[in-house]
Order: sequence, then structure tokens, then C-alpha cells
Amino acid sequence: MPHKTRTTIAALLAISALSLTACGGGSDTEESGLAMVNEGTLTVCSNVPFKPFEYEVDGEFTGFDIELTREIAKGMGLEHEVQNVGFDGLQSGTVLAARQCDLIAAAMSITDERAEKLAFSDPYYDSPQTLLVPADSSIASLDDLAGKKVGVQQGTTGESYTRDNAADAEIMSFQTDAELFQALQAGNIDAVIQDEAVNIDHTEDGKFKISGTFATGESYGFAMKKEGSEELVTAVNEQLTALRENGKYQELHDRFFTK
Repeated sequence: MPHKTRTTIAALLAISALSLTACGGGSDTEESGLAMVNEGTLTVCSNVPFKPFEYEVDGEFTGFDIELTREIAKGMGLEHEVQNVGFDGLQSGTVLAARQCDLIAAAMSITDERAEKLAFSDPYYDSPQTLLVPADSSIASLDDLAGKKVGVQQGTTGESYTRDNAADAEIMSFQTDAELFQALQAGNIDAVIQDEAVNIDHTEDGKFKISGTFATGESYGFAMKKEGSEELVTAVNEQLTALRENGKYQELHDRFFTK
């Protein structure tokens, strides 16, 4: 074989080898245009506990949000990791800016104010606000809250709604739902205003009841960085659509909300 021909073939083989190496060395997320915080993993920030959306069982995170994002990650060919952080860091987008996670899943309502700082997925859950009180309480409306101690979770739309609509009440903010409900159980507050599904979960033993429901038009969305997450938002929305179409969304919904 002529020297020139051998040289040309060797060069082509070398280029081919380099191409294969480059393809083999990249992750699926890189090829799809997604730059994840941790390669090959969808890292999710949440605020636990907020049952039935996010909570722990035997040291493992679960809940509707957690399992839904687990399915989203699976559909994208990614591993799934959850980090528990304060709600203020979630709604402000601080955890995203610090590259602590790729996506926020924390029963977060989509609002105009939050949308100025965050990019949201399509809505995945609708939730009104509700009034939770002891079973023997006579409190049944916002007017009945005048002079009463009302608990809310700090930074939530429940807090905003209460401050806007129950100005005559003494409003007390708590960092987590767990602290909020403990205060109600201890009699330190008279009522709680927060999302319906979470309050419903607190009525299971019959000691507490939902005495009022307020339609606010709220829907939850998964939040991502305002800038630079366009491809991730699209991918998450595609997975949400697929999960609704293949029945997995309904399966998870029934698992966490059907009593």
C-alpha cells in the first residue's frame, strides 16, 4: 500500500477514534443541552416536612412532589437526589443561584411575584387555601378570626392570603408546617390557614377539622432558574405531559390524595 494512502487511512482512523471518545465521554444531559448541577442527576430542593407533598419515611424522602420529580428524572434518563432547605431560600431562588439544585419541588404556588425571579413548569396541582381548627372550635370564617391567633407558614401564599384577608387576627409565622401544626396541637394558636391537601392530612385523627375553604386560583409549579433553564423547563414539561398520558401521574395522585 502506498505510503500516502496508509497515512490518509491512519488519519481517518484517528479522527474517528477521537469522535467516538468525545461522544463516549459526554453525558446524556450534555448531549441534550442540559447542564445539571451534578452530572447525570436531577438535584431537587424541597422543604420537608409538608405532607403529603414532601416528608420522610424511615429516613427516605417521599411525597407527591418527590415521587413526581423522581419519575421526571427517570424519564430524562437521570438519577434523582433531594436536598432539604428552608422555604425562603426556595421562593427567593437563592438555592438555584448557588447551584445547590436544578429544580425546586416544594408545593410552591405560581405567582406573578415569584415568576419575576423563577422560571416555572406547567402547573401540576391546583390548591385552594383552607382554615384548620380544633374539632370543637366555632371558628368557621375569616370574620371569626378577629382577635384570634392564626398560624401560617412563613413566606407562603397562605401567609399572604391571611395578611390580606384577616387583618384583625393576630398572625403568627412559623418556619415549617411541623412547627405550625405543633403550635395548633398545643393550643398556642387558634387556627391555621394553609394549602388544602396539607390541612386535610392534619384531620385524619378527628381532632381537627377544615372549617373553611377559600378559592384563590392557586396552582403549583416546579421552579427553575429564571435565566438559562429554558431547555430544562421544556424537558420537565414534556415529562409531565408524558406522565399524565401514561397514567403515572394519576397513580401517584391517587396514592397520596385518595383516602
